[in-house]
Amino acid sequence: MPALARSLDRIRETTVPARRYGRVTSVVGLLVEASELDAAVGEMCRIHVAEGGETRTVRAEVVGVKESTTVLMPMEQTHGLQAGCLIRPADEGMSVPVGPDLLGRVIDAGGRPIDGKGPLGTDAREPIHRDPPSPLDRPLIDTPLSTGIRSIDAFLKMGKGQRTGIFAGSGVGKSTLLGMIARRAEADVNVIALIGERGREVREFIVDNLGEEGLRRSVLVAVTGDEAAMSRVKAASAAMAIAEHFRDRGQDVLLMMDSITRVAQAQREIGLAVGEPPTRRGYPPSVFALLPRLLERAGPAEAGTITGIFTVLVEGDDMSEPISDAARGILDGHIVLSRELAEAGHYPAVDVLQSVSRVMPRVASPEAEAAAQEARELLSAYEEVEDLISVGAYEEGSDPETDRAVEAYPALADFLQQPVDAPPPDPAPSTQLRQLLDDIPE
Repeated sequence: MPALARSLDRIRETTVPARRYGRVTSVVGLLVEASELDAAVGEMCRIHVAEGGETRTVRAEVVGVKESTTVLMPMEQTHGLQAGCLIRPADEGMSVPVGPDLLGRVIDAGGRPIDGKGPLGTDAREPIHRDPPSPLDRPLIDTPLSTGIRSIDAFLKMGKGQRTGIFAGSGVGKSTLLGMIARRAEADVNVIALIGERGREVREFIVDNLGEEGLRRSVLVAVTGDEAAMSRVKAASAAMAIAEHFRDRGQDVLLMMDSITRVAQAQREIGLAVGEPPTRRGYPPSVFALLPRLLERAGPAEAGTITGIFTVLVEGDDMSEPISDAARGILDGHIVLSRELAEAGHYPAVDVLQSVSRVMPRVASPEAEAAAQEARELLSAYEEVEDLISVGAYEEGSDPETDRAVEAYPALADFLQQPVDAPPPDPAPSTQLRQLLDDIPE
């Protein structure tokens, strides 16, 4: 009898409880409703769709439960779905492949390669959702990060583990600037998420902006704007999970996400579809809950760092629109790209007077800070009289500081511009800026 009891105990321990499969009852817009499905909110399921004598599966996540009805959001297009399709719980949350075999590869939100280079060569996977580190467990950001961009390194010095936003309207050079940073920044690994982009722009970014040199040490997660809203949201978490994997192994990771606005727009589609009330400009509350939960995952850890650069597409060049406003309150700094500078042929179009790095005092030397502040004052003084200069109404000699600003402006404007294919600055940009300021007559 004792032997029988022990055998029964082993059976109980190893037996997987039976789970009910479900059936599709309705497909309305972005939502799929199912009956009799044994699945919890956040769980992945597979919907079996019959097409032309074959069966394909559509991945979907449970996003709600209403009495006996389970509500799912597919990660792929819903064509072919109909009432009666079988739904099977996947018994797992969503995960993504990880490891050094991902370097130089392009994958989708589910970790499947889309670059035509064959299988990834790794079986290791990690869940895409993790809690942000405890704030008291985060090391201080005290190590400078060189981006290779003069305007950033001299005026907006970044630190390893910092989270920075690039705020700009469409067509002012966000992708070009990201490509320059990816090729030049002092990082062990680049993880680049292209979310909601046009299909044409993904290939252009790889060829024109990133190049072979940048691709070799990068992992790209690409989800275009025509893909399902759930897939676009999950791509952001997948890229973050890959970055966390490299960070936890002691590497300094540069995570670039273009754009966080597209992620927010995808979450808006999901939130409105499941019945959330619209708030600011139609964004439901879940958008403003998602942003800090995602962005806070980047940063320093005991073993390594994730330096996050997130582009924010400023709708209508309105810096106070909801996503821009929310992101500024979470990030450790912001880099503003100016349409006026871009239209004048000034690239990269970084407006250093509107931009700020909140960690620069901790990672830059006092001499570098002093040079940046002096240059800012000169640029600000010039900006105040620029209209007078353009109409010939400015009188030289009326104010010595303004005269010095006018004298310095051409050299400062040239310093802030940098060709895409220019070699890395030498000497360091802060040293160059100091030398430039010392050459301006008092």
